[in-house]
Amino acid sequence: MKKTIWKLDPAHSVIQFKIKHLMISTVTGQFKEFEGTVETEGEPFSNAKVHFSADIHSISTNNDQRDAHLRNSDFFDADAFPRLIFEGDGLEKLDEENYELKGVLTIRGIGRRVKFAAEFGGLIRDPQGNNRVGFELTGKISRKDFGVSFGLGADSSKRLLGEEVKIQASVQLVEQVPELVAMA
Repeated sequence: MKKTIWKLDPAHSVIQFKIKHLMISTVTGQFKEFEGTVETEGEPFSNAKVHFSADIHSISTNNDQRDAHLRNSDFFDADAFPRLIFEGDGLEKLDEENYELKGVLTIRGIGRRVKFAAEFGGLIRDPQGNNRVGFELTGKISRKDFGVSFGLGADSSKRLLGEEVKIQASVQLVEQVPELVAMA
């Protein structure tokens, strides 16, 4: 079967997270620098292999002081663990628009199996003749599973931050032409 490589288009993609602050409101952040590829064989995206990483130093919540705190050892420890990594080993088609993406997410050197709902946005040929696809991904993780427990008090009334982190991504992938893949 023909192997196809799809490359993440960072100009048309966003990787966000949301977490409760003081248990009364939500803070949203994103990673500004990331990269990824998807390898497929046969039917597009069934059993795809996903490779994704984000630069922890590129984290942004629109607050420089908070972003610096997120980079330190209370949270991501960006100097010791500069990348968040996801290795997807299964993209199961549930119906025409919905998939389930499974794999290992590694944060702070700790890898955990996770799954994300993936909604297929469609496939189109752009004005330059490239095939492009879009997906909307959603999921939840426990930050404690990755050794991030800052602000989690035993008493929920004293919690600074929620345990659950919601992850949302809107991604656009560009099919790589075999000649270009060979030169890369």
